[in-house]
Amino acid sequence: MAKFSSKYSVYVGIDWANDKHDVCVQAANASTRQFKVIKHSANEINDWITNLHKQYKGQIAVAVELSKGPIVYALQKFDFVTIHPINPSMLAKYRKAFSPSGAKDDPTDAELALDLMLNYPNKIKALKMESESVRKLMYLVEQRRRLVEDRRRFSNRLINTLKQYYPHLLDWFSHRGSGMFCDFIARWPNLQKLKRARADTLRKFFNSYRGRSSTLTEQRIQSISGAEPLTLDRAVIESHQLLAVALANQMLVAVEAIKVFDSEISKLFDTLPDAELYKSLPGTGPCLAPRLLVAMGENRSRFNSASEVQMYSGIAPVTERSGQKSWIHWRYQCPKFNRQSFIEWAAKSVHQSYWAGIYYQQQREKGNTHQSSVRALAFKWIRILYRCWKTKEPYSEAKYLKALRERNSPLLFKEKAC
Repeated sequence: MAKFSSKYSVYVGIDWANDKHDVCVQAANASTRQFKVIKHSANEINDWITNLHKQYKGQIAVAVELSKGPIVYALQKFDFVTIHPINPSMLAKYRKAFSPSGAKDDPTDAELALDLMLNYPNKIKALKMESESVRKLMYLVEQRRRLVEDRRRFSNRLINTLKQYYPHLLDWFSHRGSGMFCDFIARWPNLQKLKRARADTLRKFFNSYRGRSSTLTEQRIQSISGAEPLTLDRAVIESHQLLAVALANQMLVAVEAIKVFDSEISKLFDTLPDAELYKSLPGTGPCLAPRLLVAMGENRSRFNSASEVQMYSGIAPVTERSGQKSWIHWRYQCPKFNRQSFIEWAAKSVHQSYWAGIYYQQQREKGNTHQSSVRALAFKWIRILYRCWKTKEPYSEAKYLKALRERNSPLLFKEKAC
């Protein structure tokens, strides 16, 4: 029989869905379980959890396949509820172990979630909430990343559309995700209309955007005057220009939204006590520094070693052994946004950190690909970041290089020998 913690008066397993939630309830030290279906609405969830608290008093432990989401947000506002997130893959394999036939049912999943929480308390740990500021920053950086992906998707579709009838723009503009690029397409959606524009009008347009050199402007105007159309087929031109303008407008909305998010992220990030620590890391910048802060969190007891961070983020590889066979692969189950943050940071640091550049070059000389070399560098960076995070000390390149020399690191000695 499962051991009950004295902290909780009742245990709940939830199988969540968009419209309703199946729940399995078991009181502490009781042997019977109750099943119930709750409609997904704020009032239904509030009434159910409030009545449950009135009936059993004390803390309520809830097991659910989420660490964030509507049902988690609805429950976390109650101080008498402790949420225990369960990895969906773990629950699926646990279900398969007791149901080899592949049978699946929502009430059964709720009961299995409850069993996992009761039988494996060392594995299914309670969700510890970060401060409101850190959680807000987490949502902001994740949402900003989705907007960046939207911008990239619109940009790729726009580039493909322009290739069909108006490829000249791809030669004249290197930044295809800029506001100027979108505005240019909206104003001159085809070459015929563009060639009717006066040179002074074009100069005024280009000069209205900051950071534009006059030399580049004149080169563009000269190229426009000598440009020849790819096609004269009006069916092709008129249909594709409508799509190009529509995509440019969509991308412009994403571009402007990203600017709003950048401003909000910067203001919030600067108020956090760990901001200077992450700003000190080479290659972070205004985008990656907040993402790394979110990845590590502010709770210093969350990770007990750098290897825990490496494994949790998916940077540390996985070794599988069976008999005399052994193979290594990267982790399939991990917070992919965090893994992406560490890898992108490592790639940026190659050009801003002396030792990181040398290490990356050594990895490439061994025959490793760019991606595997960057992951290896991220593995080393996490050990450094973990130490800075634990001690709350900003990173110092000079201090780290001094430590490498004192340890006779092959990184520096190989460079000296060369």
